[in-house]
Amino acid sequence: MKLALALIVALQVSLSLCTEPDKELVDKYEGLKAVFLKRLAVAYGNAHTTLEKLAEGTITGEKAKEIAKHVNENERVQALSKLAAAALEELQPAIEKARLAVLGTYGEYLRPYIGIYLDTAINNIKPVLDTFLPSEQH
Repeated sequence: MKLALALIVALQVSLSLCTEPDKELVDKYEGLKAVFLKRLAVAYGNAHTTLEKLAEGTITGEKAKEIAKHVNENERVQALSKLAAAALEELQPAIEKARLAVLGTYGEYLRPYIGIYLDTAINNIKPVLDTFLPSEQH
């Protein structure tokens, strides 16, 4: 408990020393994050659909669906899910503050030196990601 409290205090002190990121950097980050989350959602949907098609009509597939349904109906799983959602909701302001602090630190200290290289790397990887992990359902 003492270690967790010390970690929280140290994190708050370190975050208070960080500078505010410029709006352009935050907007760029939010855009990249949104596209990345879309890519993950499409990949998950494709994988889920493929697995359902593969498991359809098989004994193992039907048993897996039955187990998944049972797990989703379980009161303990539902309680854990609600607890995790509530914890995430409570932590969201701290996570956002930490994200902005990291972006501010990056913008002030690292971006002048590695920003161009990082931007080039991101732009070079986009065509590969568009091929193998598209951000839109086809």
